[in-house]
Amino acid sequence: MVTVTEKTEEYEVIVVGGGAAGLSAALVLGRARRRTLVVDAGEPRNAPAAHMQGYLSRDGMSPAEFLAVGREEIARYGVDLVHDRAVDATREEGFAVRLASGRTVRARQLVVATGLKDELPPVPGVAERFGRDVVHCPYCHGWEVRDRAFGVLATTATSVHQALMVSQWSKDVTLFLHTVAEAELTDEDLRRLAAAGVRIVPGEVAGLVVEDDRLTGVRLRDGRMHEREVVFVAPRAVPRTDLLARLGAELSETPFGTYPVVDGRGLTTVPGLWAAGNASGFAEQVVNAASRGYRAGAAINGELLMADLDRAVATGAAGAAGAADAEVPAVRM
Repeated sequence: MVTVTEKTEEYEVIVVGGGAAGLSAALVLGRARRRTLVVDAGEPRNAPAAHMQGYLSRDGMSPAEFLAVGREEIARYGVDLVHDRAVDATREEGFAVRLASGRTVRARQLVVATGLKDELPPVPGVAERFGRDVVHCPYCHGWEVRDRAFGVLATTATSVHQALMVSQWSKDVTLFLHTVAEAELTDEDLRRLAAAGVRIVPGEVAGLVVEDDRLTGVRLRDGRMHEREVVFVAPRAVPRTDLLARLGAELSETPFGTYPVVDGRGLTTVPGLWAAGNASGFAEQVVNAASRGYRAGAAINGELLMADLDRAVATGAAGAAGAADAEVPAVRM
């Protein structure tokens, strides 16, 4: 693990969040020779997972190893990394970020890549097994659990969509309605579930059955037990957008939470304030988050470059105006 120095309190860019998006942005900025600091609280969303999938050339790599490699890479380009938490931020000729340790760091541009946290359904066994045989994303975990007996824990009517999706990876799927009333299912839902071979079980789930550190079933409140090997859940995504809100960024309500309004590069409605990864949207997988970070990093470098050049032009113009009375020789071609 890389522990990085406190060379200066003044930076060109501060990146809050040391996940895929934040490290990717920092890598681009470091290679562009920008004085950059990454503030990492060490709370990656995918920490419960043993592996990450779907990232070309990194498929099957553990999230911890991925982040360790990323930290080593940014260090090669002089990027500083501090293991701390950003607790507040203000706009002061740029941005001032106060850390939990009491330190305050400043920069011209600020990237918020704090991601989101998953709030799991309060069903006994779900949190303990999450990332193992309780999972949420078929693209992340479907191949690894393929052809096993699936259960889908319904917490909203959209859980029907999840049950239909996971039927691509197993033909043995049971939808446990749990807190969803059977009347909430539309005729179209029922037709599609039937076509996919998904069984529907009404009734509230009391908990998961685990034997020898292995999920073996789902138990209902009425005592019935259904043998299952894998359970898919739909966590409630809670974006970590506190810093963005404090800095006055416009936020937008979506069906998946409140996220900042950003342009195609990740710039918020506040000049110099950027959002990347899951801090900017719900559906960013690791590979997408890294792409978002890269795009923001490149855009930030361009913004800083043009601002410096415009300042140089303005300074040069002022100097030229002061020498307007001096004799200027003609230049002939």
